[in-house]
Amino acid sequence: MFEAMTHATMRRTVTIAEGWALVATPALLLLVGALHFHHLTTFFRVRTHYEPAAPADVVARLIAAGDRMPLLHEPHMIAYFGLPLIPLAALGLFELSCRARPLASVLSLAVTLIGTVYLGGLFGMWTAFFHGFPGVDAKYTEGATAAFAALTAPHGAFLITTTLAKLAMLGLLLQMATLVGTGVVPGWAPLVAAAGFAVIVAFWDLDNLMMMGEAMVLAGAWPMRARLVALARGRSA
Repeated sequence: MFEAMTHATMRRTVTIAEGWALVATPALLLLVGALHFHHLTTFFRVRTHYEPAAPADVVARLIAAGDRMPLLHEPHMIAYFGLPLIPLAALGLFELSCRARPLASVLSLAVTLIGTVYLGGLFGMWTAFFHGFPGVDAKYTEGATAAFAALTAPHGAFLITTTLAKLAMLGLLLQMATLVGTGVVPGWAPLVAAAGFAVIVAFWDLDNLMMMGEAMVLAGAWPMRARLVALARGRSA
C-alpha cells in the first residue's frame, strides 16, 4: 500500500511539473530573446531574413569586453541550462494526447526529443563562442576574426547543427497539432501554440519575431498546464 501511495504521489508530482514546464519553456525563451536586445529601439526593427553581424565587429567587441560577464548572464547559457524544460513539456503534451492519438503522439514526441539533443549542441556552441573569444589577446584579433567567421559560416557542421536544432520546435509544433480536435483542452489553445511554433521556425534567429511566436505559445500552453494540474489532482482522489 505504501508503494502504491508513493507511486501515486510521484505521478502527481511529475504531471504537475510537466504542466508548469509547458509554460516555463516559452517564458524562458521570451527571457532569452529579450536579453538579446540592448536597446528598445532595436526590438522594433523588423526584418524578414537574418542578417548576421560582421565577424570583425563581433570579435572586436568580445575581445574588448573581456571575459568578465558571468556565465549565467549570457542568453545562450540561460537557454542551455533551461533545456531540460523542453523534454518535460513534451512529455506533458504526450500525456494529454496519447489516449486520443497514440501513434501521432509517439512520433511527434520522438521528433521533439531528438531535436532537443541538437538544440543543446547549438546553445552550447554559441556559449563557447561568446565566452571563448573574450579570452583572446587583442594582438590576435585578426586570427580570431578569421576563426569566428569560419566557425559560424552557414555551411558544414554549423549549418547541420542549426538545422537539426529546429527539430525541437518542429516536434513541439507537431505535438500541438496532435491535440487539435481531441477536446482534451480548449480548441483554440493548440492552434495558437502551433502557430507560435510555426513563427519561431519560420523566423529563426530574428529575435523580435521569435518572441511574438513564443508569446503565442505561452498563451496556448496556459490552459494545457491547467488541464495537467487537474489530472494530477484527480489522481489524488
